[in-house]
Amino acid sequence: MKKIVIRIAAVLVFGAALVIGAIGLGRIGHIGRNKPVDANYHSELFGENVYIFSPEDNADEVQEVIDRIYALQEENQFGDERYGIYFLPGEYDEDLHVNIGFYTQVAGLGKIPTDTSLGKMECLARWLGDDESNHNACCNFWRSVENLEFRNNSIWAVSQATDMRRVQMDKALFLHDDYGWCSGGFLADSKVISMVDSGSQQQWLSRNCDWGTWMGENWNMVFVGLQEGCTPTGTWPVRAYTDVATTDVIREKPFLIYDEARGYGVYIPRLREQSQGISWGEEDAVWVENQSEIDPKRDCILPIESFYIAKPNDSAAVINEELSKGKNLLLTPGVYLLDEPLLIEGENRICLGMGLATLRNTGGNSLMEISDESGIMVAGILFDAGPVPSEYLARVDGTGEEKACPITLSDLYFRVGGVYKDESTQVDTCLLIDADHVVGDNFWIWRADHGDGVAWDKNVANTGIVVNGDYVEIYALMVEHFEEYQTIWNGNFGRVFMYQSEIPYDVPGQEEWMSHDRNMPGYASFYVDEQVTDFQAYGLGVYLYNRDRAVTLNTAMEVPDGENVRVEHICTVMLNGYPGMNHIINDAGEAVDFAGDREILLYYQNGIYK
Repeated sequence: MKKIVIRIAAVLVFGAALVIGAIGLGRIGHIGRNKPVDANYHSELFGENVYIFSPEDNADEVQEVIDRIYALQEENQFGDERYGIYFLPGEYDEDLHVNIGFYTQVAGLGKIPTDTSLGKMECLARWLGDDESNHNACCNFWRSVENLEFRNNSIWAVSQATDMRRVQMDKALFLHDDYGWCSGGFLADSKVISMVDSGSQQQWLSRNCDWGTWMGENWNMVFVGLQEGCTPTGTWPVRAYTDVATTDVIREKPFLIYDEARGYGVYIPRLREQSQGISWGEEDAVWVENQSEIDPKRDCILPIESFYIAKPNDSAAVINEELSKGKNLLLTPGVYLLDEPLLIEGENRICLGMGLATLRNTGGNSLMEISDESGIMVAGILFDAGPVPSEYLARVDGTGEEKACPITLSDLYFRVGGVYKDESTQVDTCLLIDADHVVGDNFWIWRADHGDGVAWDKNVANTGIVVNGDYVEIYALMVEHFEEYQTIWNGNFGRVFMYQSEIPYDVPGQEEWMSHDRNMPGYASFYVDEQVTDFQAYGLGVYLYNRDRAVTLNTAMEVPDGENVRVEHICTVMLNGYPGMNHIINDAGEAVDFAGDREILLYYQNGIYK
């Protein structure tokens, strides 16, 4: 992330935790009619880290609980606390004000967003400085809001590893806090009645949205599958807007619901191809008893009984035993220490994280192995590298089997470093996709540039993501600070819509940072293998901050020359520090050498560029 000057305020979590632990985040309150929780706003199903409110609850008490969670989480950038805040369907008090901090998911439990109506939502950026004049949102990571209606203007000042999905904003949505720095982000399947103001956002992906108007641009704003007439006017080089008319293939993220007749369930959206606009409002979902009955052509709801509901103290062996019985998996909020990978196998298997559920390896093992089977969905999980070196953190196996429905990976975040105070972390690659027909929807894959245990030889990681499968499409791919290539793409017929990347800040010297058998200075951010014959990417930004040493990066992206390999709208930016970057794609494009320099290519294809 862009942090020209890093000034992390002290995180006063310990004292806050003592106070909150003494009095409890939940407080004795009114138990609403038909409310499936106890008097402390918890459900035995989901544990102490999940709070569930109803419209009948005392609004002041609800506000008090939300405020206490926010007080703990506002500055808790690398803590282990995780929370899910859920609202049963209905209309809530106009004055209810939901602030969203680190590792907090806020969601409605209705079937569509307008089933659950709240007054106002805010994610502000006032903590990363000495006073409230600082509005830097460049570290506002790891938070989520989905499946809600907000009746008033709302602020969502975020950067990477955040997701806003399936919301309706009745008024305006601001993606910045008073124009302070911010580097997001992701908005999908949402409707904004008034306007979206992106303000100072460096880049953004909006997919399958509908709004009154869009205001704002900076370096790289990408729109995919918008409702007709919603894309703002203009494109590169005059405006930083990239418009892709339809979304090739997408299956929206699963989400938890509550039905008064059936109880809890998990809503599984249908597969959409060549789509525009939001997915909700017209479809009637059907309840099915298990994943074998899921029809990818229509919205389905799985009963909660078909899931194993994991708690943070569960071992990998316990969870895998339940998965082997045919259960789906719901990971409640918390940090899971795993000494073996979770095995996600079977057609239409669902693995859904709540409240930024975090998997952390303990013995050099991978954290998740996903089989190459039709309709698998994995969503809402943070993968943390542990203290023992590992080959990778998660892998989608590639058997080459035909699939009726692609594998879908939504809101998956990977992190190497920042967490361990006295131990190093090491992984070769965070995510391997070996399977064909995989859809990725919002990834942030991050070798930490700040936090504990962060240095070139302490949080060691070569590459963020390697794609070996064919027909892999990723919407919002963000990969930062790895020591060699950020992204390696070996598969054919791949598609990427909005790419954001920063080169590592902490390169120790040119000798340690040479590619192509030490014949080329630096490692390109995005490397497409020379054997690839079909690949397309839209809206890319690669940023350089040589903070520690004067080193040279030859080019931001390497692609083979071929008729069906095309990149549209790519920019490079020199953030600060020592020069520089020589080219944009291969040997095409101008250099960036001074802070603030931005260079662009409108397209590159088969050696021809503009």
